[in-house]
Amino acid sequence: MRKSRTFGMPRTRVRALAVVLAALTTAALGLTTTGHAVAAPAAEVHYVALGDSYSAGGGSSATYLNDCNQSVNSYPYLYNQFTAPDTFDFQACGAAKTTDVLTNQLTPLDGTTTLVSMTIGGNDIGLGTVMTTCLFGTDSACLGAVATAETTARTTLPGKLETVYDAVRARAPQARVVILGYPRFYDLAVTPCPGISATKRTALNNGADVLNTVIRDEVAQHSGFVHEDVADRFAGHQLCDPAPWLHALNWPLGQSFHPTAAGQAGAYLPALQAAA
Repeated sequence: MRKSRTFGMPRTRVRALAVVLAALTTAALGLTTTGHAVAAPAAEVHYVALGDSYSAGGGSSATYLNDCNQSVNSYPYLYNQFTAPDTFDFQACGAAKTTDVLTNQLTPLDGTTTLVSMTIGGNDIGLGTVMTTCLFGTDSACLGAVATAETTARTTLPGKLETVYDAVRARAPQARVVILGYPRFYDLAVTPCPGISATKRTALNNGADVLNTVIRDEVAQHSGFVHEDVADRFAGHQLCDPAPWLHALNWPLGQSFHPTAAGQAGAYLPALQAAA
């Protein structure tokens, strides 16, 4: 898989300029600051976005920036536009697993990195295969696929997440690391929901809860890491709701069950902003 492109964009911050102008004005007027507090310039922000398609923005655009399906509607890109960090490096890539983060995405991290965001783990438990099975298979096949994914999440995913989190911390010792979760896909209170049974919908939601719990518990073991759950932020905009922020079965198939542009802006972006 080709490594995603980076976006390194040094910026002069508006707030830093305001401090300089205030200092010049004080000097010109011959005023003294003795006995008065003077605001220090804000610390620089150097942001690196890691992760899978939920961070790259798969499903949120008709066209993408590159073959990693990075989107201008993704929450990292929007965060960069709205907050103007001093640098922004966009490494998240569609279909990425924990091994892809380790192999392809960590190069930009260093001692100057102050903020890292990431969604990872879904592909490690075969989330795409589970979705396909539940969409096209029987209830029994769906339940079996979800059960297998849950077992993988509980038994093998914690070690993989630990390896990634440790590698991120080693390369970016000063960074605040925000790990975002995955949506709970269906609003079970809405019935009927065409195209998928209540049994399948319940199983998929339960599987998402297991995945998010495993991620949350692993984050809790790492100092300076913050877990931000997005499931509740999709409430009222899940599949079956009148205005969903998630794709149902869609073409290309890889967009299915991914956030729309509204889901990136309305759920994932506020989650990052709350934790950053």
